[in-house]
Amino acid sequence: MQTKEQAGDIFDRVRKLSSADETEVLFSGGKFALTRFANNTIHQNVEDQNHVLSVRTVFDGRTARASTNRFDEENLRRVVVASEALAKVQLPDPDLLPMPDSREANGNAGMSNRATASRHFAETAAVTPQLRAEAVRQIVDLAEKHKLTAAGIYSSSESVEGNFNSRGLARWHTQTLAEVSISILGNDSSGWQKANSPNVANLNPVRMAEIAARKAIDSAHPAEISPGKYTVILEPSAALDIVGFMFWDYSGMAILDQRSFLTGRIGSKLFGDNITIWDDVTHPLQTGCPFDGEGMTRKCVPLVKNGIVKRVVYARATAARMKRSEYKDKVGPIEATGHGFPLPNEIGEMPVNIVFATPENPQTVGEMIASTERGILVTRLWYIREVDPYEKIVTGMTRDGTFLVENGRVRGGVRNFRFNESLIQMLSNVEAMSVAARACGEESLDMVVPAMKVRDFNFTEVTKF
Repeated sequence: MQTKEQAGDIFDRVRKLSSADETEVLFSGGKFALTRFANNTIHQNVEDQNHVLSVRTVFDGRTARASTNRFDEENLRRVVVASEALAKVQLPDPDLLPMPDSREANGNAGMSNRATASRHFAETAAVTPQLRAEAVRQIVDLAEKHKLTAAGIYSSSESVEGNFNSRGLARWHTQTLAEVSISILGNDSSGWQKANSPNVANLNPVRMAEIAARKAIDSAHPAEISPGKYTVILEPSAALDIVGFMFWDYSGMAILDQRSFLTGRIGSKLFGDNITIWDDVTHPLQTGCPFDGEGMTRKCVPLVKNGIVKRVVYARATAARMKRSEYKDKVGPIEATGHGFPLPNEIGEMPVNIVFATPENPQTVGEMIASTERGILVTRLWYIREVDPYEKIVTGMTRDGTFLVENGRVRGGVRNFRFNESLIQMLSNVEAMSVAARACGEESLDMVVPAMKVRDFNFTEVTKF
């Protein structure tokens, strides 16, 4: 694994090769290993190790980037030459700011004074193919015990991110991550579970397989019921994948570009009183780098409080633009929050460490079921696409464990539904939530999110499976 000291030495070599006004080098990479299984057998085991260096140079307001994964003197010279040649033919960017120095970047602490806890665990870094294979064997044994078929992945990684620039910035982050995703298949049903953590000790693949298998067994021979508006109980992964579609809009640049559903709505009450959301990289259940693509410390940012939209996040240049814009008095506090992507980019920024508040009186999924006269229990959602950007209507389908709830009990599996649902309406109709927990899905970023019981969720048609 590359170290900060090694990266610093490489940066010094790059800087000596560059004639630019300013120079920035981003480092990323590490080791990634994956064991994949299907039809109750391992069919792939891969391991990759790679480190990438990305050089951005600036000449009189012109900037460009070039990358390489070879760090010898000749290839460092080539990547610098490529970056400089590209930068010199760009049009000047009037919004380009000088690169941040270490004082500006490190002083961006914001609301939270908590330091980010270590996200590198030696036990995770030491995961071997044999350990992953043994976990898969236990998953497969459990599936075969119930005459079911297992498929999925078990991966482990150790990664680094670094940001160095010619104004003295030098930031470094290391992290490990282990992830397990399991699908258990029956003749006409399926179950699914997925989890990840920097600490492999937090994962229990056998318990996950037991839950997925139970879902496949209990949803066998699914009944077909009519589409319509139902009370729906979304498990955390389902809630995550649908609500994740709105967080690209919590961006200053999205408002400036008039592509955010929050345009003209900041300070308004859009959601229910029980919805409070913030972005916090230091949260103990979150993962990821504590600084953004320019090296700025990520602030803890309140996004929604008791249903009221409070603010959005900003990269440095976006904040400067917003202060000059027609929206400057309508968007709440305007300041760089440490959520920018590496420059140059056309995206701007996005909150990537979403945390939902746990309600005052959380309920378990079992308690939500017990209080439901008639509704649908959803394991997860997939194939989600946006239909109406301003009302934030999305469409998609249920999958891998969809159940009818009647008179406080799960009655059995039902065929999957397609839905068309406004996220604004959905988050106004949340009747109950569980304790917020780390969850992951397939369509959105991992986040800390509760299970949700939502009234009048709009299912539009039944699928054929």
